[in-house]
Amino acid sequence: MLAMGAADGPDRSDVSDGGGRKPRHLRPSGGYRKLRSFRIATVISDATVVFCERFLDQRSRTVDQMVQAARSGRQNIAEGSRAAATSSQTELRLVNVARASLDELLLDYEDFLYQRGHRQWTKNDTEAKEVRAVRLPVRSGEDPTDRSDPPDPSDEPSQADRAADAAPYGRWLRNDNPAIVANALICLIHQANYLLDRQIAALERSFVEAGGYSEQLAAARIEQRRQVQNPTTVSCPACGKPMVVRTARHGDHPGSQFWGCSGYPACRGTRSFE
Repeated sequence: MLAMGAADGPDRSDVSDGGGRKPRHLRPSGGYRKLRSFRIATVISDATVVFCERFLDQRSRTVDQMVQAARSGRQNIAEGSRAAATSSQTELRLVNVARASLDELLLDYEDFLYQRGHRQWTKNDTEAKEVRAVRLPVRSGEDPTDRSDPPDPSDEPSQADRAADAAPYGRWLRNDNPAIVANALICLIHQANYLLDRQIAALERSFVEAGGYSEQLAAARIEQRRQVQNPTTVSCPACGKPMVVRTARHGDHPGSQFWGCSGYPACRGTRSFE
């Protein structure tokens, strides 16, 4: 979770806004390394780099396009998770970008098979079912409900963790037959897209119900303006009449705002704007 360190100034997360209400906190963010969608997207990204090196002409533009699409699928999941702290809308947009990038990569693998006369597996093929049946290993001490980032970099997954996620798919991804590798990656892309579809649906529900930090902040600002502009919210301590917001033109704090009695100049009652 994003937090202000001591060097940045005092922590004001628990300070009241003056009206007795607690300010809204930033949403939990990060934790993307634990998402199944991110872990599978990482396997896809790494395997795509190797696939292009093994089976495609390195001078072909397709190589760069496939590698970049695979990378975008992975990186936008991470970036969206980070953006969750301040905006649900940004998180939703970036996860949709990840989904679109993997769709682009899917087409590249399908084109590879078709243009070279290789058969594409159907969902009922034995090997397709075997790929779908693989489950990612559970990491020690991992809490799937915790979306906050680990504070210590040493807690982040190691290269061994990354290799462990790819290991169950090794019999297909390391195969010498490019058609088998491509078909296995197509299955993995379908899995990642399914997970991203569920993630997007959950994000849409969350956005409609609560929004993110920036959306909630905008709503709070609108409410604050409504209260300031409503003269019945504050009564004059001298005569009891409604008060209005005024701006000081003279004195020690010119330009500052304060509550002034609506009966001015007959009544000169004031209240601090806070």
